[in-house]
Amino acid sequence: WLFVSILAFLCLLGSVLNAVPQNTIPSSEFQLDGDYLLGGLFNIHHVSSPLHLDRPEAIDCTSHSLILASYKRFLVMRFAVEEINNSTSLLPNVSIGYILFDQCSDGHSFPSMFNLVSVDGLIDPWGEPPKNLIGVIGSYTSPKTVSVAPLLMMDLIPMVTFDGASSSVFSEKKTYPSFLRTIHTNKDVIEIIVNMLKHFQWHWVAFLYDDNSYGDDGRELFIRNIQDTDICLAYTKGLDHQTDYPQIFRQINILRVHVIIVFASDRTAEVLVGSAIQQNVTNKVWLANDSWSVNRKLPKTKGIRNVGTVLGVAAPAKTIPGFNDFVHSAKAAGHCENAEQETFCNQVLNCTGLSAADIIDAEPSFSFPVYAAVHVIAHALHNTLQCGVDRCNDNITMYPNMILAELKKTNFTLFNQSIHFDENGDPNYGFYLIVFWNHNGDVQEIGYYEFYPPFHLVINSTEIQWHTNGKVPTSVCSQECPIGYKKKPEVVHRCCFYCEICQNGTFVNVTEDPYTCVSCTDAEWSAEGSTSCNQRVVEFVPFTDTGAVVIMVAALVLVGLNLAVSVLFAINYNTPVVRSAGGPMCFLILICLSLGSLSVYFYFGQPTAASCVLRFFPFLLFYTVCLACFVVRSFQIVCIFKIAAKFPKLYSWWMKYHGQWLVIVVSFAIQALLLIIGYSYDSPKPFNETFWYRDKTVLGCDINLKSTSTSVIFLLSLCFLCFIFSYMGKDLPKNYNEAKSITFCLLLLILTWIAFATVYLLYNGTYIQTLNALAILSCLYSFLMWYFIPKCLIIIFKPQRNTQQYFQGLIQSYTKTISQ
Repeated sequence: WLFVSILAFLCLLGSVLNAVPQNTIPSSEFQLDGDYLLGGLFNIHHVSSPLHLDRPEAIDCTSHSLILASYKRFLVMRFAVEEINNSTSLLPNVSIGYILFDQCSDGHSFPSMFNLVSVDGLIDPWGEPPKNLIGVIGSYTSPKTVSVAPLLMMDLIPMVTFDGASSSVFSEKKTYPSFLRTIHTNKDVIEIIVNMLKHFQWHWVAFLYDDNSYGDDGRELFIRNIQDTDICLAYTKGLDHQTDYPQIFRQINILRVHVIIVFASDRTAEVLVGSAIQQNVTNKVWLANDSWSVNRKLPKTKGIRNVGTVLGVAAPAKTIPGFNDFVHSAKAAGHCENAEQETFCNQVLNCTGLSAADIIDAEPSFSFPVYAAVHVIAHALHNTLQCGVDRCNDNITMYPNMILAELKKTNFTLFNQSIHFDENGDPNYGFYLIVFWNHNGDVQEIGYYEFYPPFHLVINSTEIQWHTNGKVPTSVCSQECPIGYKKKPEVVHRCCFYCEICQNGTFVNVTEDPYTCVSCTDAEWSAEGSTSCNQRVVEFVPFTDTGAVVIMVAALVLVGLNLAVSVLFAINYNTPVVRSAGGPMCFLILICLSLGSLSVYFYFGQPTAASCVLRFFPFLLFYTVCLACFVVRSFQIVCIFKIAAKFPKLYSWWMKYHGQWLVIVVSFAIQALLLIIGYSYDSPKPFNETFWYRDKTVLGCDINLKSTSTSVIFLLSLCFLCFIFSYMGKDLPKNYNEAKSITFCLLLLILTWIAFATVYLLYNGTYIQTLNALAILSCLYSFLMWYFIPKCLIIIFKPQRNTQQYFQGLIQSYTKTISQ
């Protein structure tokens, strides 16, 4: 839109420009004749309020305030051109002239630019560019540059800026192909500011900026640079001549912001800080960009210390040899003292009252960039004209685009500083200073930032006189969480949060992610409020454990006793005690008791898939056979003494078809089938118990109750039948105690597993495996001790009771009792 608006009134001004005399005062400060022409745009005067004009016209810059620092830079360019013209090595036998303009307004300086780019007084944007125009130095600010740059970009006229025009938009070569600068960009300045915030750990900040293209660019760059950091933008506001500063400071205080970044021009910063002093704004840290960080007036303003601490970013000032002498000679010439002198576009400067000392002492930060900009174009012209030691090639017709091509290849040394540009025309050299406004009203250097390798920030914090009595101020929305707490952010800003402790089994790593409690792995544990996990202690019952050794020895003793009882029963096989105990069935029971004891050995050592299966399989299978034998034995006892007399046919059928063995075989087959099906569906497997103990892992076996429930139910059913049949024989003869023994054994079996189940519910530690093995061993011992051992005692110590006559007498006595 701006480019179109420029073209719209080119024709309107053409006739006006042709009528204006071009060189009224050849010796003016604003103009110098030469073989090649160099333009210069300076804001020697400042327009304090926006202009509202009804028609295109040149404004009177002299009616506004004089900017001493800009006038100094204006003189630096004149000095640089004079120095080059007097040089025998740079552009020998070639002189450079200049036309300088006081660009005091952002958008009303077109007539001067039209005069510069016109050819023989005619404005033709589509025609040939001026042959002798080699480039333009300036403008001072981004808005001023935006307003005039399109006129130069059309003909690829090089434009090298020195100060203020640091907006990142000028790095876009498609839009600004012939734009270069000797001052660092907004991107570089914002990068330093963000690094300063990180250095001092300021996370909650306000960003105030000029409400123009320059300030908008700085704000966008700042937001982009803090996206992946812990820095939050609490408040941001554009500043202009209508800004309500008291309202801004009220809002900043409400948000508890203690760090204020001011990305604005020198003039805006003076108004802002002056308002802060009037509003009694205190205890803030002010971060200044390079436009006002070295302001000479504000650090000495009354009440400036009350606003807090001012830090800033500044371009380093370099002393230019010979410049001071040039200033004195320029003042002696008296050009600026004649207010009646006037050239094109009100190019007049009334500097009456300014001494050479005033000019020399003016803010020096951007003097070297002006000096470097002139030398950059001079070196480009030197290379374009193929200059040698004593003269240049006069036969070369020079156009601005030829200068541009050489500018891109610039690489020379100026005051021990290598001058060269990157692909975007931005400076690819130098460093910036970190400054502090001390209590003496001086701007003090406290550090620096190197833009190119190794890209590091250095700040001597001990030299800063903080307003917080020597302590570095803080600026956070929420205080840091205690150790072991995670941040739970609020909706708007991640810097505003409340703290939540990490529970058992989790931890927070504030360096990686302070917003998440990370779960520990199964092999780790953590207490509440932890910042790391600890390895769990792995526990299982080893074979060397005392309890394990005792139980395994007891299992061996069980096998030995079973073997001894088997031998004793084999020797006394035909005696009544052995026959009444079950005869051949006794050997099957003893063998199954021995085989069932194998399960005990697999409860110790580190669990494996095989050991988990063998913990239960042998016991369930062979104990089922034992119970089936006792079911049969109990049933036979009841048949002999009760059913045989009343149901003789049932008894004869039972004896004829060996019903006892049929029941045992069927029970064994059913249990084996149930176990195989259940283990095929989901067999027991190693399991790490981490629920009951936070600091250790108990190795055990995981049993799927669904897959083992049928085999357990079948075992319990046999136990129930056995108990019923044995209980029916409770009134048998006093000395005939097989049924009573079986009943007592079953009671011990039930009590054992009830006790184990109770302990299992209350205790889930390592030694639950030992207790499980002990319960199995107790079940096996109960049948041995209370069924077989009493019979062994009768055989050995009471042989008189182990006779046929004794047993027949007991039976006859019991039969008479029943018949009566």
